[in-house]
Parts: sequence; C-alpha cells; structure tokens
Amino acid sequence: MAVKLRLTRVGSKKNPIYRVVAADERAPRDGRFIEIVGRYNPQSNPSLIELDEEKVRTWLEKGAQPTQAVARLLKAKNLA
Repeated sequence: MAVKLRLTRVGSKKNPIYRVVAADERAPRDGRFIEIVGRYNPQSNPSLIELDEEKVRTWLEKGAQPTQAVARLLKAKNLA
C-alpha cells in the first residue's frame, strides 16, 4: 500500500478549506484516509497552515510521499 500526504477538500461551495491527510494513493480525493495530520485554509489572510509536525515526520519516515501541494505547505513550515 503506497501512502501519500495530500489535501482533502472540506467546506462549502466556493469556500474551500482543506485537510492534510495520510491516505492510500488509490482512494478518491475526498474518500477514505488513514489519519488527519493538519489543515489548510487559503481563504484567510495570511493563509492558515496548521500541521502536526510529529505526525508529519512519522509518516515521512514511514515512506509516505507528499503531493506537490502538500510539499509546498511543508516547505512553508520548514518541515521538508
């Protein structure tokens, strides 16, 4: 099972809020996930990025691959 750190969309229409989750790469974008590791709100100014650093590091050590969007968030928080 290949695990990815990726964004899952929550929130209402035209008001996107995202969770950063560890999920099986075969699962749909807003489908099953293994664990929530943070959240991202691009609507606030400045954008809100909350990550549980311990969980993120644990998943990266286990071999989870971040998507491009999550990699940018990790770089912004100096975790990558």
